[in-house]
Amino acid sequence: MRGEAGLLDDLNALAIPFAAYEHVAVFTVAESDAVNAAIPGAHTKNLFLKDNGGAFWLVTVPSEARVDLKALPAAIGSKRMSFGKAEDMARLLGIAPGSVTPLAAINAEPDSITVVLDETLAAAETVNVHPLRNTGTLGLSGAAILDLLRHWGHAPLVAPIPMQA
Repeated sequence: MRGEAGLLDDLNALAIPFAAYEHVAVFTVAESDAVNAAIPGAHTKNLFLKDNGGAFWLVTVPSEARVDLKALPAAIGSKRMSFGKAEDMARLLGIAPGSVTPLAAINAEPDSITVVLDETLAAAETVNVHPLRNTGTLGLSGAAILDLLRHWGHAPLVAPIPMQA
């Protein structure tokens, strides 16, 4: 697994501009609200999911979003979904709960997981995500996140994620 050092190497090698922030460990969106106030741009939350066909999914949405989990599978072309297990997350992505980020795909074999980025984030100038740990934040464009995913051999999906009313 290439980890954070590989991530930073790729950001520099691909000349992708980013801002890096260090902060206290955050495990939930609620805990991150105080940290986020000082960091400009869109903030995210991530859902690590497994469908009943055995496929794994990492869905990244705006931090304030309340995803409609019943409508989500149809929106992304999947089957019924449930939350993935921490041991699968560690095996596939090399991270632990609380540190989930689409950038963890650097550690995943192509075709082992589908990364989905909400369409509003994909179009955002600055999207804030963890650098594979929950004591830091990287701010980079949605387009740059998609570029990195493709660079690592993934075929990211951009979709309008259904939200609860």
